[in-house]
Amino acid sequence: MIIKEPFGISPSGSEVYAYTLENGSGVSARITNFGGTVINLWVQDRDGQRRDVVCGFDSLEGYLTAGGYQGAVIGRVTNRISHSAFTLDKKRYELYPNCGTFTAHGGKIGFNKRVWGAVCEDGDEPELVLTYVSPDMEEGYPGTLTVRVTYKLLRRGALGISYEAVTDKRTIINLTNHSYFNLEGCGSGSIADHVMWIDADTMNEQDFDIIPTGKILNIKGGVYDFTCPKAVGRDFDGDEDMKKQCGGYDNNFIFNGYDGTLKKRCTLEAPVSGIKMTVYTDQPCVGVYTANMLDPDDVPFKGGAKQIPRSAVCFETQKMPDAVNNPSFTSTVLEPGDCYVHNTVFAFDC
Repeated sequence: MIIKEPFGISPSGSEVYAYTLENGSGVSARITNFGGTVINLWVQDRDGQRRDVVCGFDSLEGYLTAGGYQGAVIGRVTNRISHSAFTLDKKRYELYPNCGTFTAHGGKIGFNKRVWGAVCEDGDEPELVLTYVSPDMEEGYPGTLTVRVTYKLLRRGALGISYEAVTDKRTIINLTNHSYFNLEGCGSGSIADHVMWIDADTMNEQDFDIIPTGKILNIKGGVYDFTCPKAVGRDFDGDEDMKKQCGGYDNNFIFNGYDGTLKKRCTLEAPVSGIKMTVYTDQPCVGVYTANMLDPDDVPFKGGAKQIPRSAVCFETQKMPDAVNNPSFTSTVLEPGDCYVHNTVFAFDC
């Protein structure tokens, strides 16, 4: 079942809607076509009570004015592009420096601020199919890019996200979803005691702007090693560079044994609710961000909850950040005639 309801008017005057996907699986999702944003994701805990496990806002106004890219589709390119520029086919493309000297999460007006076309496909596994056509040179990127993002509520209690895109010119693309998860519920405080596992022995070294240096680090046995499950916050203050950079995790982890197939790559479990989330993806990496830069003075979350640093964790499945400026990284180049494909599933149980 899919329920469609008004969710406001965009600054351009377009009508915005929220779509609630339900199928009796114990998981239901509410998504808006403004930015392809996941507004709510309700999951039954061990006592059968529903908890909304993603952070976000009560109205469109919050998504228009607050920072943080809560729940949105990020594009054309997620994460950072150094010096707000790249060279492709010997031509230099200048991007808008929306974060200091670099470009982050799509630029001045990324996919998270666009109104997407929406089509509902009802059934036992209801789907919301969102489409957006990004014109040639929008935000400085070459090529007209036609994007399709499908949210699918699976019978097994999971939310699947499938991304597809084609271009008419050689371009770059690296899409993701930027939901902030707290498995005790939005506004319930720190996620330091959530237990996390990541299938990664290595990660990108980064500078103090959180831009990759080009070096790959072995993280086995250190504070960034989650190959044996541990509390997210156990080593928050165990690394001086982490504290100086961002006050928590904001790193790109490189998965072991990448072969392009959908695999179990991360888990997160909350001690009180008993909810466990498993992340499956066919991408080579995940950006893990522990909401270090949330601002208590920013727009309150749903129900008036303050935005508290380290009160959520994002799993941004992706290719390596700033890949276009690092030839040895996983390529983000999309050729005309090829199709960009990216699949991620967030599955839940207690």
